[in-house]
Amino acid sequence: MDFELNDDQRMIVDSIGSYAQKELAPKAAEVDKSGIFPLDTHREVANLGLVGMNVAEKYGGSRAGAIALSLALTEIAAADASVSVTMSVSNMVAETIANSATEEQKMRFIPQICGGDYPIGAFALSESGAGTDAMALKTKAVREGDEYILNGSKLFITSAEFASVVLVMARTGDEPGAKGITAFLVEHGAPGMSIGKEEDKMGIRGSNTAELIFENCRIPADQRLGGEGEGFKVAMTALDGGRIGIASQALGIGRAALNASISYSKEREAFGAPISTFQAIQWKLADMATELDAARLLTLRAAWLKENKKTFSKQASMAKVFSTEAANRACKEAVQIFGGYGYCSEYPVERYLRDCKVSTIYEGTSEVQRIVIARHLLSE
Repeated sequence: MDFELNDDQRMIVDSIGSYAQKELAPKAAEVDKSGIFPLDTHREVANLGLVGMNVAEKYGGSRAGAIALSLALTEIAAADASVSVTMSVSNMVAETIANSATEEQKMRFIPQICGGDYPIGAFALSESGAGTDAMALKTKAVREGDEYILNGSKLFITSAEFASVVLVMARTGDEPGAKGITAFLVEHGAPGMSIGKEEDKMGIRGSNTAELIFENCRIPADQRLGGEGEGFKVAMTALDGGRIGIASQALGIGRAALNASISYSKEREAFGAPISTFQAIQWKLADMATELDAARLLTLRAAWLKENKKTFSKQASMAKVFSTEAANRACKEAVQIFGGYGYCSEYPVERYLRDCKVSTIYEGTSEVQRIVIARHLLSE
């Protein structure tokens, strides 16, 4: 594997990094404080070609590749983690449709996610009693002629209120477990689909997270994605790629925490000298930088494997568990380096810590990643 970025990838890092620091970073604290979803920002992100980055141009994507997507997500997350999670999930949904849909479905649904009034995709798998145990989901889809009728609810859905297309997993048969789960594409404003409780979250507060409720929601049969009973496979394949996205997001947050810590340690004085001259601070910075660099290599390896159509499930889980936990440690140390100021909203490191925590939870907890890795190791 080449450790050098190519010209296009370097251009993405430079241009997206510049955009994110100029346009997103100055507004991130206010977005966090207000908790208001910045829809105009997501339209801007889509217009920059950052949604559908691993999808063919004829469907509205840019086909920049998995590595480019990882790099772009890191740059966006370093400025505003809330924007990055919506971007990550939207890319995951667009790519899942591109990989699993009919040509007609691709032409119809992907352009909605990559552009338009609501350039956002949502992924609806989790329920109140089916989070880590996703096979326990109870949302039902019953075939009636040329339609399916959906009933049930989905919990903790990123961008639920604003997504143009929601990828919904529902049970279509009486078979328990994975065999009875089917995937559906439900459009924004579909009759019978409503928004329930919006979560008041600890972090990534500028990202809309809400319950989706289906009450006799009728959708045409041609909005089924794949065959009946194939939905769980669709979901797990989507999450493999999505985990690279969340690892990339965590890297961006961790990098922001490290950079803030370096700058602050050079300015803050104690006992007549900058605290950067103290070994205790130097060692913290060294550990933060080393772990984040290792996390970056793991993440880009997984992205490289995916881009080159090689098996990457184990490597994606390794990247996610290591990157998210390393980034959380970096954010925690950043607060410690800032001392009392680190605990106050005057400085951004307390927000980085709050934003980063969820990265060890969504799209598969750290515990689930270790299960995935162990299963691969024991079956090899």
